[in-house]
Formats: sequence, C-alpha cells, structure tokens
Amino acid sequence: MSAFVIIYYAILLAVSCLAAYFNQRTIFLAAFSLTLVSFVLGIVGGVPALRFVAISAVVLGAAAMISFAFREFLIVLAPKELAKELRTAPLTAAFGMFVIFTYAVAAILAPWIAPYGEAQVVTSAFAPPDSNFLLGADQLGRDMFSRLVYGTRNSVGLALTATTAAFILGASAGLLAATKGGWLDQILGRIADVIMSIPSLIFALLMLSIFGPSVTVIICAVAIIYAPRVFRLTRAVAGNVVVMDYIEAAKLRGEGTFYLIRREILPNSTAPLIAEYGLEFCFVFLLVAGLSFLGLGIQPPTADWGSMVRENATLISFGEITPLIPAAAIALLTVGVNFVVDWMLFRSSGLKEQ
Repeated sequence: MSAFVIIYYAILLAVSCLAAYFNQRTIFLAAFSLTLVSFVLGIVGGVPALRFVAISAVVLGAAAMISFAFREFLIVLAPKELAKELRTAPLTAAFGMFVIFTYAVAAILAPWIAPYGEAQVVTSAFAPPDSNFLLGADQLGRDMFSRLVYGTRNSVGLALTATTAAFILGASAGLLAATKGGWLDQILGRIADVIMSIPSLIFALLMLSIFGPSVTVIICAVAIIYAPRVFRLTRAVAGNVVVMDYIEAAKLRGEGTFYLIRREILPNSTAPLIAEYGLEFCFVFLLVAGLSFLGLGIQPPTADWGSMVRENATLISFGEITPLIPAAAIALLTVGVNFVVDWMLFRSSGLKEQ
C-alpha cells in the first residue's frame, strides 16, 4: 500500500471523526460517504481512481471556499437590503456569480489580459503548451489562451445581445397582449405558436443559409426563435397582474396602456422576467455556440468558442484536451448562470427562508 493511500484514508477518517465529535452532521455525512465511495473505487480502479477522487474533492473544496469568500465580499459592498438577500444565497449561487464576474472581467479587459492578438500567428501549428503559450497553439499557430480570452467577449457578447433582442421583442408583445386582450392577444398568441412549432436549430440554419452567416442575421434569427418563449411567460405573468384591483383603479382614472405597463404591470412582474432572462441566455448561448461549431456562427478569424472546438477537434484523436478547453468554458458559464437563476427563481417563488 502506497503512502498516498494511507495519508488519503487517514485524512478522511480524521475529518469524519472530528465532525462526529463536534456534532457537525453534514460534514460527517459528506466525509464518511466520501470514505466509503473511495473504498469501493480504490478496489475497482486502484490508486489512479483515488487520485481522481482526491483531486475532485480538492477542486470542489476550493470552489466552495471561493464562493463563500466572494459572497461575503458582495455582502460587504452591497446596500443593506441587497446584502440581506445575498446572505440567504447558497454557495452554488455565489459560485455562479463569481463565474459571471470572472467572465465579465475577461470580456472587458481582453486586450490587456491576452498576451497576443486573437488572429495573430505567433508559432507553429499545434505547438504544445509552454511558458509563452499557456494552452498551446491552434491549427494555424495562434495562441489558444489569447483566443479563449477574446472569445469571451465575442461569444458571450453575441449571446447577450441576441438574448436582449429576443427578450425586448417577446416581453413587449406579451405585455401588450395581456393589457389589451381581445383580437390582439389572439393574433400574437397564434404567431408565437407557429414560431415555436419550428425546431430552433433548423430555423436558424435556414435563416443563415438564406441570408448568410453574419452577426446581424444571427441576432435576428435568435430573436425570432426565442421571443415566443418570452412572450408566453410574460403573457402569463402579466395576465395575473392585469386582473388586480389597482389595475382597474388605474383604468378608471383614465390611465393609458403604456402607463399601465410602465408603472403598474412591469414593476410587479420583474422577478420572474429577470429569471427568465437568465434561462434564455443559456439557451441562446448554447445555440450560438452550436451554430459556430457548424461553421455558421461568428466567422474566422474572429475568436469564438464554438468554432475553436471545431478547428481543433482533430487533436482529440491524439489524446489532447485542447478542444475541450473552450467547450469547458461554455459549460462553466452555462452552469454558473443556471445556479444564479435557480436561486432567483427560489426567491421570486415566495419560498423564502425566514
């Protein structure tokens, strides 16, 4: 038995015993469950399996500590009411906010963070990682790290713009349909049903094939695809608000449609709409990445995570993880946004901890 195995099990058992002694039930269950899982995996996979479990546990522990520190940092800086809300945020939501903050910093400061230009050829094709190229080079000899950083600005920026366009279009139509009702509500509802019946990827590919793969066409296609989803939710949420007594009182005062939407309906529908915005961003982000992977998204030489996976896919057959790095960046942002959205949905549902 190697020294690593002895130290590994000794640490797990020590943490389990200390947690049980100090009556920390959650920590005890986590530590002892990990001990039992490690015992089974150690028998099946040997020392490599235990190393994988140990590395995974260290990564999760580091993520938990970073999330806790970032949440406390936000609590210190936030106003009193917002700080009170942040104290109830789980570590998963804090981790999601940290991921979003990191991506935002990378997108804004990309020219200062990236050591090379996004289209600058600086070495030979598929050069391995070294002190000058942290993640190696792509098929043309461009620095992968620099393109990954610039890809944050391009990929996330395009998805954010397309999501905003879809949300403005869908939310505006939904608020009008809920407020006016009648034939306008019926027409908008049937249009939304028709668009939602078309598979989103097929519709996007059709639009890009007809009009060409440009950023403007991508934004318009995504806005048309996802606006009906926003319309349906906005129509449902606003429909519950329109029947309230204060809306009837505002109508009796002679207030117009846009006043009702701006001052009465929209402020009382904000929480679910913000959560929906986060969910729509995840869907749009994955769709844009998929289009780029198929070669119909952001066009070269502009850095984009989906196209970076496609361009370096041949390295997978040689055991290189380079194509998986931009894919991991896509997955990490999607998971982080979903963590935050889950917390916001919990808060807006009324199931608040007292």
